[in-house]
Amino acid sequence: MSDETLKAEPVSAPDVTIVVPVSTSGAEVRKVVESLSSQLERLGLEWEAILVFDGHKGPQWDAALEMQAETNQQVRTIGFHRAFGEAVCLASAFEHARGEIILTAPEYVQSDPYGVVEMITALQAGADVVTANRIERVDSWLNRLQSNAFNGLLGFLTGARFGDLNCSLRAFKRTVLEQLTIYGTLYRYLAVIAFRQGFRVVEVDVRHIAERGTRGVFGPMTYARRILDVLGVVFLTRFTHKPLRFFGALGGSCMGAGGVIATWVGIASWLDPNRALFGSAAFLLGVLLFVLGVQIIGFGLVGEIVIFTQARNIREYRIEGVWGE
Repeated sequence: MSDETLKAEPVSAPDVTIVVPVSTSGAEVRKVVESLSSQLERLGLEWEAILVFDGHKGPQWDAALEMQAETNQQVRTIGFHRAFGEAVCLASAFEHARGEIILTAPEYVQSDPYGVVEMITALQAGADVVTANRIERVDSWLNRLQSNAFNGLLGFLTGARFGDLNCSLRAFKRTVLEQLTIYGTLYRYLAVIAFRQGFRVVEVDVRHIAERGTRGVFGPMTYARRILDVLGVVFLTRFTHKPLRFFGALGGSCMGAGGVIATWVGIASWLDPNRALFGSAAFLLGVLLFVLGVQIIGFGLVGEIVIFTQARNIREYRIEGVWGE
């Protein structure tokens, strides 16, 4: 699936692996690696960098190969024949990363690199995941408004309240990523998923210095995808092991609404004999909603059966340690 250029690895494993997905011609691969690695060296940490080119090769690919040669494989590269998305880029890099800390970053210097010092310090102080919260934002007020609404909604629904889940600058302990599954657009919500699984997640303020993302209003499909993402994260973090609660609430709401509509139409028809009952569109809507609710609850029951039969293989908690053995 990938055209990999991962050469012979250095003898000693580094402390930190920098992961940078590259998908545009405007990537600043050298600047990103140099800015982040300089902060890690200030902390006395050994580092490596993995640059993942998501179906895009050009001058930045050549620059990455030059750094790979200059650093004796301290900078390594992965290249895909076509674009697979950021989730695949991250999963591939995590598979090849050797550091005990994984630091993900955007393809350009979006935030003050000094923030990395505070993020690594937070990990060393006991956090499992550290996510950056951009302050002194330089993007448009509309982008900030949309971002705040998105983060607020997700925090309300999941209980994991973060200020800037859209920021790509994140730091993870390897043990966290070994227990999380990354696919689709879930890479945006790794902090939320880790929090719900009991990991210690900390948010650190970093100064926002540049923004190349979409400005202003997004397309309707983008908003639709974000809403579906939020619903998916809510289900995965709250109802994976108890699907009947989710489907039961949804199905019960449909049944209740359908029952109210059908009853109201029935009473109106009883009071007014000239008013047709079975030919009423409202009555049919009520019946359809009631039947739909029954089917949705049925899905939940099937899910409960699956969870029951696979319960021994599913664990929704993590053990921090066992003392006394």
